[in-house]
Amino acid sequence: MMFFKSKLKWVALFVLGMSMASLVVHLSITKFSGMGLVQYSPVAGFRQEFGSLIGIQGRWNKKLWGPINSLESLQPYANPRTNYPAPSEKSNGLIYAKVFGGFEKIRSSICDLVTISRLLNATLVIPEIQESLRSKGISYKFKSFSYLYDEEQFIASLTNDLIIVKSLPENLKAARKRKEFPNFKPKSSASPDYYIKEILLQLKKSKVIGLILTDGGCLQSILPPSMSEFQRLRCRVAFHALQFRPGIQILGQRMVERLRSWGHPILAYHPGLVRDTLAYHGCAELFQDVHTELIQHRRAQMIKQGIVKEKLSVDSHLRRENGSCPLMPEEVGVLLRAMGYSPKTIIYLAGSETFGGQRVLIPLRAMFANLVDRTSLCSKKELSDLIGPETSLPLDLSQPPPAKSAKQLKEEWNKAGPRPRPLPPPPDRPIYRHEKEGWYGWITETDMEPIPSAMDLRMQAHRLLWDALDYIISVEADAFFPGFHNDGKWPDFASLVMGQRLYESASSRTYRPDRKVIAKLFNITRDNMYHPKHNWTLSVKEHLNKSLAEEGLIRQSLVSKPRSFLSHPLPECSCRISSVKVPNQIKGNGGRFLYGGEDECPKWIQHGQEEAASLEARGINDDSESLDYEYATELPESDDNDGKNTATLPFDRDEEWDPND
Repeated sequence: MMFFKSKLKWVALFVLGMSMASLVVHLSITKFSGMGLVQYSPVAGFRQEFGSLIGIQGRWNKKLWGPINSLESLQPYANPRTNYPAPSEKSNGLIYAKVFGGFEKIRSSICDLVTISRLLNATLVIPEIQESLRSKGISYKFKSFSYLYDEEQFIASLTNDLIIVKSLPENLKAARKRKEFPNFKPKSSASPDYYIKEILLQLKKSKVIGLILTDGGCLQSILPPSMSEFQRLRCRVAFHALQFRPGIQILGQRMVERLRSWGHPILAYHPGLVRDTLAYHGCAELFQDVHTELIQHRRAQMIKQGIVKEKLSVDSHLRRENGSCPLMPEEVGVLLRAMGYSPKTIIYLAGSETFGGQRVLIPLRAMFANLVDRTSLCSKKELSDLIGPETSLPLDLSQPPPAKSAKQLKEEWNKAGPRPRPLPPPPDRPIYRHEKEGWYGWITETDMEPIPSAMDLRMQAHRLLWDALDYIISVEADAFFPGFHNDGKWPDFASLVMGQRLYESASSRTYRPDRKVIAKLFNITRDNMYHPKHNWTLSVKEHLNKSLAEEGLIRQSLVSKPRSFLSHPLPECSCRISSVKVPNQIKGNGGRFLYGGEDECPKWIQHGQEEAASLEARGINDDSESLDYEYATELPESDDNDGKNTATLPFDRDEEWDPND
């Protein structure tokens, strides 16, 4: 018995010794291995996650982000080509204008207005942007035009094209208020003959005329070949003279730098889900409940105004198959995944209005967790500084009825009629203030859309600023994908972005999808939408890759240019480097160049491009070892298992962001 106990003691001592030795070894390993550890940084971790997407040493995947080689010879060149005399000091008169509409209509209308002023040899008064008039409560620091654009830059850039003044002379302002001058409301498709034969006579007679622009323009998009200089003037206005005011430009570039600081490419996406667009094309059934009612209500207004010539109720699914309706965010997400974009790709969401709100963006966020917008990149202070100081508005203008006194209640009881009286109905559920805001408040109570309140008008003015910021990022992005582009009656945001990207850098990746083809592809794979078959994926890649190059440009020239010249400023506003093989010239039925009709670039442009090419050949800009991301047959699931959004920026949105942090 004693021997057995002594054995147990030795075993216990041996186990205790082994435990102590194991503990010492583990502590030693922890000490030496911890010497190389650094503190975790979200930015560093975020960049490591993008290592497989970008490639070695920041090189990007050419198949997804690289330029389109066949379009690299196209260069921006909107200078006059032929004899283009300076504007005559003795003009035929003054033209002042009121411009109605949102960001897209304003930009397109001003370009047409300048062109008309040059055509009529008139002096242009800085146009008034109705969305931003001081009477609607914007900051006192800005006038109408200067709320969005830089007045001095606008005047200086167009010195050689026409005479521009900031306002009417004092002796004419009173006459304008008395409505002594004729006013015209031209259509967006008005011809040059209309102005020469009708407007010019009135201008010479009264010396002052007014124009009211409501349709996003006042001159037809396609002009005769003899008026190519007027087309180039449109480009100079849109892409050079119309610069945003300094505050917008500074904040927009700051947002671009914050996106670039992550060290990976940017894809900008504009959904195009605007209420007017959905109503015009009859896409109400793509939504549900109150959203369908809101679209139909707006469509009824358009029918009453003569904008829409069709009946109220149409088959929205047939319209979608015909390519008339915008692509839903869910569909865009599937297309981008089919192209091979990683679930971690940063997508910037552009556009101040997305009908349906965050609900329609949920599927896209599930596929691409790093979906950011201006609120993700700017603090509240930065946005409020951009707006400027504004007078405060009452939060709730509706006042409850005054409370009744005890005497009044007693008198009502005595006059209520014979007894016994039925019990009063139960009180209604109170309508809270947040339920009356926006569209939901009136659609459930009345059939009439209410007159916009002072706060609604102010928010419409703010949307001009948000669209301007989104416009800057969309033009600067490495790739741009439109959910909807110009197939309608008026200009739209995506079409203007596509036109400026085509002008500034034709080889940049700008997708131009044919929604009719896309709808057909989705219809054949509804059962396998989130895990499409390999053949379907190849079909999507083929179509979208073709939309990036010549085929997409030719289709855009046929579809978009007849409605908006700024959406496709080719061939008038570009030139082609002669050292590159000139493509086949393609003309339409009317003899108009669809592709390949650009002039040869001047020597100074070609010399600059040759220098850039030589630098790249010497390896300064080499990315030949970029990783190629091969897309699998089945789409991988989103890599967002920890519930964290890696696009969250390292600053509080309520505070100023310090880039030196």
